[in-house]
Parts: sequence; C-alpha cells; structure tokens
Amino acid sequence: MGVQGFQEYLEKRCPGAAVPVDLLKLARTAGRQPPHHHPHPHHHHPHHPSSLPPPPPPARILVDADSGLQRLYGGYQTDWVCGGEWNAMLGYLAALSQACLYQGGLELVVVFNGTLGKERWPEWARRAQGQRQTAQLIVNHVGSKATPPPRAWFLPPACLSHCVRLAMFRFRVRVVQTLEDHHQEVLSLYRDYGFQGLIAQDSEFALCNVPAYFSSHALKLSWNGKNLTTHQYLLSEAAHQLGLKTQHLPIFAALLGNHILPDEDLAAFHWSLLGPEHPLASLKVRAHQLVLPPCEVVIKAVSEYVASIKDLGNLDAVARDVFKQSQSRTEDKIERFKKAVEYFSAASKPRPLSMGPSPYLCKYNPRFGPPQVSGVKVPYPGGPYGPGPASGPALLFQNPPPALQDCNDSLVGKMGFAEWSAPYDSSQGGNRLPNNHTAAPSGPSPSPSSSSDGEEQNDTSTNHLADKSSRWEDPSGRGGGASGDSHQGNGSGPSIPSLLSMATRSHMDITTPPLPQVSAEVLRVAEHRHRRGLMYPQIYHILTKGEMKMPVCIEDENSTDLPPASLLFRSARQYAYGVLFSLAETQRRLERLAMRKRAPLEVPPVIVKEWCASKAKSALTPELVPALCFREWTCPNLRRLWLGRASEDRSRRTRAFLACMRSDCPALLNPACVPSHLLLMCCVLRYMMQWPGGRILQRHELDAFLAQAVSNQLHEPDQLQELKAYYLVVYFKAYYSVITMNYLGRWVLECCFHRWATLKTVQSG
Repeated sequence: MGVQGFQEYLEKRCPGAAVPVDLLKLARTAGRQPPHHHPHPHHHHPHHPSSLPPPPPPARILVDADSGLQRLYGGYQTDWVCGGEWNAMLGYLAALSQACLYQGGLELVVVFNGTLGKERWPEWARRAQGQRQTAQLIVNHVGSKATPPPRAWFLPPACLSHCVRLAMFRFRVRVVQTLEDHHQEVLSLYRDYGFQGLIAQDSEFALCNVPAYFSSHALKLSWNGKNLTTHQYLLSEAAHQLGLKTQHLPIFAALLGNHILPDEDLAAFHWSLLGPEHPLASLKVRAHQLVLPPCEVVIKAVSEYVASIKDLGNLDAVARDVFKQSQSRTEDKIERFKKAVEYFSAASKPRPLSMGPSPYLCKYNPRFGPPQVSGVKVPYPGGPYGPGPASGPALLFQNPPPALQDCNDSLVGKMGFAEWSAPYDSSQGGNRLPNNHTAAPSGPSPSPSSSSDGEEQNDTSTNHLADKSSRWEDPSGRGGGASGDSHQGNGSGPSIPSLLSMATRSHMDITTPPLPQVSAEVLRVAEHRHRRGLMYPQIYHILTKGEMKMPVCIEDENSTDLPPASLLFRSARQYAYGVLFSLAETQRRLERLAMRKRAPLEVPPVIVKEWCASKAKSALTPELVPALCFREWTCPNLRRLWLGRASEDRSRRTRAFLACMRSDCPALLNPACVPSHLLLMCCVLRYMMQWPGGRILQRHELDAFLAQAVSNQLHEPDQLQELKAYYLVVYFKAYYSVITMNYLGRWVLECCFHRWATLKTVQSG
C-alpha cells in the first residue's frame, strides 16, 4: 500500500528528516534539568526540608513490539533459525532493560499487537504470501548450504512475540496489549498517558504526526549499556520537503492508499496525476494488465495535489475531483475516502491542552544540515560507542505536568487501560466489549472489489481449489483456496506491482453457527488479562469472535514426510476450543434433557474459523474447525476452571492442559520423573510421537531434543547448527500451539518458561 511505502520514502528521499540520537544520553540530560515549579506565595518555605522538589520521574518511551520484534529479538545474532537464539535473546533483553532504567533513567513500556485485524485482512494476506516465499528461501538455504540465512530474510518464529512478552515481565518492563485497532490504540496510549516518545517502524505512525517518533530498526545498544542509539524522524521536515502542512496529512494519507481505501481504487487517480507525458505512462497498460505506479512517484504526485487543495474541509468536492474518472462504485469510493480521512484525523489529534506542549522534541535548523554524531557505531555485542558531541540535537525531555506525574502508577492501577479512549470505529458506537452476538466489525470493511475502473472482476486468483492437495490435508475437503504467487522483481529500479497479482476481493466471510454464550465475568477477566499482556491474545478473540489468526512458520511446503504444523497441532486446538466454550458441560446437560424428554440427542456444533496461509488454500479463506470434548473425563466449565479457588480446581486446570496435549498421565506431574522446567517440552514431544498420521520424529531426533534440554554443551548456536532446522521449527510451532492450551489453566507456561530460561542462563554462564 502507498501508506506503507511512506516510511521508506522518508528514509531515502527526505534528507535531514532522519537524525541520529542517543536516547540514554538524552534521558540523563533531562534528569539533570531542574523541574519548573511555581510555588504558592503563601506557602513558600525555602529552607524547610519538605520544600525540596521531588526527583523527576524517568522519561517513558512507548515501544511498538509489532514493528520492532527483530530488534527485541537481539537484532544482531547471526543464528536466528537453528534454535540457539533464545539464550542470546534473554541476555539482550536483560541488558536493554537494565541500561534503560539504571543507566539512563529511561522507562520502556512495550505494546504488543493483540488484535485480530479483520479490517486489514487483504494486507495481512499479501504479507503472509510474501512470508511463505521467504520461508521457502530459508529452507532451501539451510538445506543446501547448512549455514544461517541472511538477516534480511528474518522471519520470526511462531512463538517469538509471546516469549518476548514473558521475558519483559521477567525483567520488570511494563507490557500492554492492544485489543481492536492496534495503531489507534498505540496512538491513544501515547497521547493520553504523556509518553515522551514512540519507537516503531510503521508508516501510519509517521503520517499521524507523532511529535517524537524513533526508528525501531535502527535501535542499537552498545556493549557496555551506556548508549542506546537510533534515528529520530523529523516529520515536520519531511512535510516541508513535500510542500505539506500538518493539516494536509489526513487527506494525504487517505489518497496514498490504505486499508480503508486500497491502492487499486486509486490507481486511475494516481495515473491521472502523472499525465500522459510522464516517462512511466507507457507502463500503464502492460501485457493487458493495469499496474500501479511506483510508490515514490505516487507520494510525490499526491503531495503536490494535496498542497494545491484550497478548501480542505470540503471533502465532498475533493472526493468528486479524485474519482471524476471512476466508472464504477463511485459513491462507495467517496464514502471510503471520507472514512479514511476521518480515521487519520482521529489518529492525528493533538495532545490535550492540560498536558502542555509536546515533550521530547528535536529541533535543529535544516539550513545547516543534519547534526553529526561522532564515534564508531559497533553492533551489539561489539566495541563501545565513542562520546557524542556536546552540541548534539537539542532533543529535550520535559517534565510532565503534576496531573501526569503519577502516570506510572496508573499504568498498573486497578482500572489501568480500561479507561483508554476507544479506538476509532464508526460502526460500533462505543461498544468496547464485543461478544459473539452483538459485535460489529472493528473497523471499516475492505473494499468489496479492489479492481480498478474498466477491469473485470477476477475472483479466480484467490478462490479456486488447488490442483494438487497435500496428502496431509483433511480428507473431508473443507473449504480452501490457493492464491497465485505474486511476482517479485529483483531489479535495482523501483518495482511496479501488477494489479492482478494482488488480492482482488475481501476475505471470505463464511457463516457459522452462533457460538455458545460466554459469561460476562469470564469475558471481563479475559479482557483484563488481555489488555495487560497476561494472556495469549488468541484466547480473547476465540471467546468473542470464534476466530483465530495463525502466523506463517518456517517449514518446507514441498515435504511429503512431514505434515504442515497447522494440521499437526489442530487436534490439540480442537480440544482447547471445547474447553473454552465448556462443550463437555453443554453436552452433559443436553444428554440429561434428552433422556427426560426421550428425544434424540442434538448437540449444536461449535465451529472456530482458523485463518492461515498455506500452499493448499488461500489466506482469505478460513478453515472451519469443530470443537471437541474429552472422552476420558468431563471437563468443568470455563468459569469454574478460571475462577475456582479450591484445591481440586487447580488439579482440573492441570489435567485440562495435559489432556489437550494427549499427556494426561500421572508420571508427567511427578518431579522425580519430569523436572518442572521440562514439562512443556515433554508434552510437545509426547504429542508429536502419538500423532496418528504417521511417524514424525525418529529415535535419534527425539534423543537430540532430550540431549539439548539436559546437556550443558548444547546451549550455543554453534552446537545447535548441527541439528535439523525443520524439526526445531516444528517444535517451536508446537510451543506456539501449546500456549493456547496453557491459558486454559493459567499456570503452567509461566512457571515452565521462567524456570527454563533461568536454567539456560545459569548453565550457559
């Protein structure tokens, strides 16, 4: 999308819009500045000890984990695919948290993406398609060269976000998780709680005119923990070079193309801005396919058009002019344009006047060029940074007003983030606790047709059955589709994406039976734990929407020996769905009712939509997965399982977790047989060994997993590179699946992860 290309344009085409800064140095400088106090004239006691001002609170920075996951992973580890990176990740996060809080007086608050994001489904499907192609490059590289793949191919493991979140808890870093609209909630949190900066790598944040916006991809921590450098984006300077003002940004973002008004609906408008004399005009029709202009050309042309608009408030006139060449769905495009402008206007709201001016601003005169920072920059771990000049960029922390000085406490207070301003949503009308009966879509739905004017609707590229189905697929043949691979050029020039290589339709919204009613108390607990990052995000969306989104993992799609990971662990997820919706109790109640009425037993099915990109089907078509209940025992309802405080309730939680993993045996709970920190690994291995579809692990592969867990010699990447990468990826995908089962009982994973991480750190030290 054009919006997503603005970040790259900002870095490459706007000289002086990205300046190097040292966050820890700025925090230390701000901590030494005396706060501004205005004492009351009748209560001024200069010599009384109580009149001394309290020390200023540490500056607080908001970190978007969704766009900065690679840096939180360590960022400079050469081995990120063979399984030896977890120890280095913990070491890096420990060093980062200690350096920020103890060295520089800088407090981090990390925001994780916990949304389902159905309003961005086509964008997610295109990204998943590219990740699948990257995964195949990684598999081929490791198989042929037996070396770690390049960092440019970085694809996060399936459970990375959750492991980083648990590590942040361990190192006492505040964690937040978004619920409905990630971008809007991050900006609302930044604006309403007085943060001094935002570390991210997303064009939407840049277009929302964040006062202090830093690059997460350029974040570097020195080996001694005294320097934390990155780039600050001067959005005012970028807007000045584009000839725009702050009030132009919402319309500018709407006309670039976004999840509300996609590029394809704006293709004719973008080509009309270039004109027939433009050098690229001959590429408008190539091989009878309408293509989109390069992103950097579109950004420049749209900025000139927006700067020429005389009345920014008359959106109807602007929309009529933009879509004057439209031949279909003109009114729908106009409405979507207005919604897009409203969306970015809501995100670009200025800070409330009670907070004073925007803190943490970087000021320098662009006529003198960007400031230079001396010293050799060495990636972590490496040599120390040299001292920066005293006359660096005047990026200053300002103390928040007294009303916000207790904001640290409000972050973990009783109501905490329940008092956030609701994310932008023109359809919900303020409903912040959706359920499976009354929930409206969390945002504007994608365009029903993203084909350009004059082009035929083409649905076959995203909704056709695969020619060859894998032998691992469900023989019942539930709905699936496959999308054609989009061509990616390798030339050095700007790539021009083909319009027909993109998704030409929104996701397939298949109607499923209504979900069982979930008690309000359970939903309240689920939302509470979700917002504070205490629960895996998929749990809340399964309970409220009956849907979950699965990430792309590194696996060989052409393998005939191993099943896809999503299929391998589907059975465990089915039992988890049964526990979440109290299917066993429902079935038992209906059995008693049928016996009294002497009627046949009819149990309404519970269907969960699983969205996953794979070779056999399109990412825009969900897999309909029924919930199952245990045969061996009757699992209690979810309210009893979560909120019960009796001793037998704890045992039931443990048994529910083990039963989902087909590991319901007393020996696993005996510490003499299985140490607590190895319980999770043993459950995963036991599940894989019992899979009915065939042999997954050979004897020597099972021995390799067990040896790595108990041996002090196999905790380093050099040793683990000798193991087969795919089997390790299958294991970590299993870890991702087990997370869902764990939160049925809420106790196993935290215990296992922390003990396992501590043991790894001690043994490797």
